[in-house]
Amino acid sequence: MVKLENNKKIKIGILGGTFDPAHKGHLEISKQAKKLLNLKNVIWAITKQNPFKDISKSNLKNRIQFAKKLIAKNDFIKIRFYEEKISSNRTIDLINYLKKNKKYELYFIMGADNLINFHKWHKWKSIVKKCNLLVFDRQGYKAKSLKSVTYNGVNKKRLSFIKFKKVNISSSQLRKV
Repeated sequence: MVKLENNKKIKIGILGGTFDPAHKGHLEISKQAKKLLNLKNVIWAITKQNPFKDISKSNLKNRIQFAKKLIAKNDFIKIRFYEEKISSNRTIDLINYLKKNKKYELYFIMGADNLINFHKWHKWKSIVKKCNLLVFDRQGYKAKSLKSVTYNGVNKKRLSFIKFKKVNISSSQLRKV
């Protein structure tokens, strides 16, 4: 009898944020990440409050409902709220929780604007050691992000800078409308 071994890891992307509101830019980078890396799923890990931003104007329930409508038939995207389950809104705690499943290979997805201050995140070096960073270029941020503490301080095998047709939109722009 032939024993089949399947040690292949399941590639999961994580896009975290307040999603206030979720928009087509979030959707597009999720689609691109799935396509480029053959991800099984992309988890939109919605947080009640980003520690680096002002208090969210929309309540959590409404943001989750809106995100679910936006993704429509893109069933590879999973909308999740983990903070009550893990008693934290810190990325490293989410990564540690998801890493309990040894079959997962994690990819943390972010825009180039977030890479600039990523070194200020709680235990940022541990995040990079435990998952790969996928950094999507955003208009006006490439040069600054490539000079960032994080970009220059991590193993480039753990960080991929993704060039793609940019969707020039942000949640903060949409909140101003």
